[in-house]
This record gives sequence, C-alpha cells and structure tokens, in this order.
Amino acid sequence: MTTVYLARHGESDWNVERRWQGHADRPLREKGRRQAEELAGRLVDVRLEAVYASDLRRAWETAEAVGRPRDLPVVRLLELREVDVGSWGGLTRDQCESRFPEEFTRWREGGAGWEDGESYEEMSVRILDAVRGISAKHPEGAILVVSHGGPIRAIHAEALGVDIATHRRTGPVEPNARLSAITVENGRFHLLEP
Repeated sequence: MTTVYLARHGESDWNVERRWQGHADRPLREKGRRQAEELAGRLVDVRLEAVYASDLRRAWETAEAVGRPRDLPVVRLLELREVDVGSWGGLTRDQCESRFPEEFTRWREGGAGWEDGESYEEMSVRILDAVRGISAKHPEGAILVVSHGGPIRAIHAEALGVDIATHRRTGPVEPNARLSAITVENGRFHLLEP
C-alpha cells in the first residue's frame, strides 16, 4: 500500500487575481513561497521516498521546498498538470461569464464549460493513471505529489467513489498548499482522514 500525500501548489499571482491558470506557467508569489515552506514544515516528520510535481512552475517550486532539505529531487511530470482550460486561460471568472455566458452557466452547474482544451473527465483519466503509475513504483512507501486544484479534486472524487462532476458540485475548492492524503492499493484509492 502506497501513501500519497497530496498538496496543491502555493499561491501564484493569477490565484490572487482569480484568473484561470490551466496550463499557464505562472510562478509562485512571495506568499506562495512561504506556503511551500510551511508545507515542508508540516511534512518534516514524514519519511518520503520521492517527491513528484506537475511540470508547471507553481507546482514544482512548491515541491522543491519539501524535497530540497531531504536531498530528494522533484520528478516533474506533464501528466500531473492542471486541466487545460483552453480559451478561458488567463481570464477571470467575470470575463468568462461575460464572454461565454451559456458555457459559464454550464460549468458552474458542474458540466463542461470551455469548448476547447480538455474536459474534467479527460483530465481525471490522465491524473488517475499518473498517480497509479507513480504508486506502483513505491508499493510500500510514502510519496508527495504536488499538483493543482482540478487534479486533486479528481483524486479525491475517485477515493470517495464519486465522479468528478459530482465532486465539483459538492466538494470544496482546494486551497493553496493544502495537504491531504490517500492510500493506493491494487490501483484503488482510499482517502485518509486529516
């Protein structure tokens, strides 16, 4: 059984501006770097075998704060990226609602919003396959995966036995640098209590 600690990246400038980031490669702000250091502090007593992160800067910068003091390199994986929000990238929610009113309403209700990019269901398959593959490399260990709000929601949904659309409607948005954990055994995900 693999224990997978999950953390969303620290705060970026577009988090503050409430812009859709998707695959945009935004850096951490000063607050995001502090959040990453605090995350490292929360994990100081956890024996990690490896640290993985999305290849987007805000994620791997967060992961480096945990890996560096342990001399663990951060393995950067494209598969751990946020959902590709297509033409919504860089826009605020207000801008999306104004430019794409029907799509925005559909998104707010848990359905597909953007009509280009990647669906939440496609992202879910990508992220779940990636975490299963990573876990198989560490069958009895503990690892850290630093990713994004959408992928972590998909992982939590799988562990709870619900689809991503349901979890998007009923579950909270993942705060920056929040830590959660799952176990993976025989490809099955189980949520651990905080």
